[in-house]
Amino acid sequence: MTAKEKLPRSVPGSAPRFNARESWRIFGIMAEFVEATERLNAIRPAVSIFGSARIPPDHMYYMLTEKISRLLSDAGFSVISGGGPGIMEAANKGAYFGKSPSIGLNIQLPMEQQANPYQDISQTFQHFFARKFMFVKFATAYVVMPGGFGTLDELLEAMTLIQTGKSRKIPIILVHGPFWKGLLDWFRDRLVAERMINPEDLELVQVIDKPEDVVEAIFKHYETRGFLPLPEEHELMLNL
Repeated sequence: MTAKEKLPRSVPGSAPRFNARESWRIFGIMAEFVEATERLNAIRPAVSIFGSARIPPDHMYYMLTEKISRLLSDAGFSVISGGGPGIMEAANKGAYFGKSPSIGLNIQLPMEQQANPYQDISQTFQHFFARKFMFVKFATAYVVMPGGFGTLDELLEAMTLIQTGKSRKIPIILVHGPFWKGLLDWFRDRLVAERMINPEDLELVQVIDKPEDVVEAIFKHYETRGFLPLPEEHELMLNL
C-alpha cells in the first residue's frame, strides 16, 4: 500500500471547518505568548513555586511555602505561582506581603480554578503549554513543594529541559525531604540502575527543608554570575 492509501478518508464537510478553527486557534496561542511576555518582562529575577492546590491554609506545607515565598520576595525575587488555591495561594501570599511582586499564572479549566487574591500581576491562560513556557522562561530557580500530578509534571519537564540542554541550568529545589524520598529512591533504584538516566542527572535537583537555606542555595548558585540569562542561555530560551 502507498502512504496515500493508508491515510483515512475524511468525513465530507467536516475537515474544512475543523481546519479553519485550528488555524484561528494558532492566533490565540500567539496572542497568549505575546501578552504574557510583555506583561512579565520586567519581573526578573523570579522564582517559580509549585505545589498542590489541595492544601488548606492551616497545613504545614502551606505555612512553609508562605515563609519561603516571603523570604524570597524580601530578598528581591519576584515569586511566580499557578495563581490558584493551596500551595499556589501560599506562594502568592508570602510574596504579596513582601518587597517584590507576586505573580499568578492562572489557567482556565473545565472545573474553573478560583484565582487567589494575593496577586500583584495576574495573567490568565487557556493553553497549558503557553503557561508552562512562562514558568520556565522567567524562572531563576524552581522551588517544588509537595504536590500531585501537576507538580510532578512541572518538575519533570524542568529536569528534562535542563538534562537535554534545551534550557539553562537553574536550581531545582525540592522542599520537605520525607515527601520526596520515595521518588528519589525510585530514580536511583530504577532509572539509574537500569541506565535510563545517568547518575549525574540526579544532581539536577537538591532537597532542602529550611526556608532560609532555600534562599541561600539560590544565591550560592549565582554567586559568580548575574541572575539574568547569559547571551548563550538567552539563545537557548528562544528555542525552547
